Amino acid sequence: MSPLSVSTPQPQQAAPGYDVPPVSRALALLRHVAAGNPCRNTSQTARALSINRTTLLRLLATLEREGMIEEIAEGGGYQLGTGLITLAAQALGERSVLQVARPVLRALVEELNLSAHLGVIEGRDIVYLARETPNSHLASTVREGTRLPAHATTIGRILLAQMPPDAVRALYADHALKAYTEKTRTDLDTLLDQLAADRTRGLAWSAANFEPEIGSAAAAVHDHRGQAVGAINVTGHVSLFAVQDAQAQRIETALKRAAQTVSEALGHREESRAQR
Repeated sequence: MSPLSVSTPQPQQAAPGYDVPPVSRALALLRHVAAGNPCRNTSQTARALSINRTTLLRLLATLEREGMIEEIAEGGGYQLGTGLITLAAQALGERSVLQVARPVLRALVEELNLSAHLGVIEGRDIVYLARETPNSHLASTVREGTRLPAHATTIGRILLAQMPPDAVRALYADHALKAYTEKTRTDLDTLLDQLAADRTRGLAWSAANFEPEIGSAAAAVHDHRGQAVGAINVTGHVSLFAVQDAQAQRIETALKRAAQTVSEALGHREESRAQR
């Protein structure tokens, strides 16, 4: 493969009068390296980035000195350095899933007038980390720290759906699947079929699968590695979830958009998931 065969993400344009050309060139070079271009041929790289070769050599030297890139042995060019990786880790550390999700949950509540939650999976349980509710008598009573069975809840199902089927089988080996309503899957094979459907849809949907009068839907949240680190859901009266109508489509669209917003804030991009 040619060292220039990988496309380079293009930076956003700065407001007129506020652009600092050396900084823009350095960032363009970092994006170029991050996209898999090691800059082995500096003449080709200079042409690709529309800068002269002398400027490129100075940028490479400066970024290497600052730990933003590092030289690959035996003339292999450059790769991202530990200094940049450390900065990225610090930035992501400041944007925990809980911190990022709270305002998104509040926006979901305002848009749909449904309760919204953030949860994570721990073994065969889910744990609720955050809750936002509308001003309604139908508001969720689930509290932060509540644990519920993963196989019977939408947050649990969409997170189980991110796991390989063999891992789910191992998780529930010699463990009975308890029924909470007549719709709860209590057989592992039928649960796996449900998880496959959830994974295809990108959403776990429930019309009284866990509680008789409660409907719910959940979408997974992914981090910068493409790993599912939690899920958000909305809950309300079962009548809102029982029929696949315009209201149901509105819920699905808003929920998927919210999950994508949280995921992108954690550094997730769709291509990172596709490469897993």
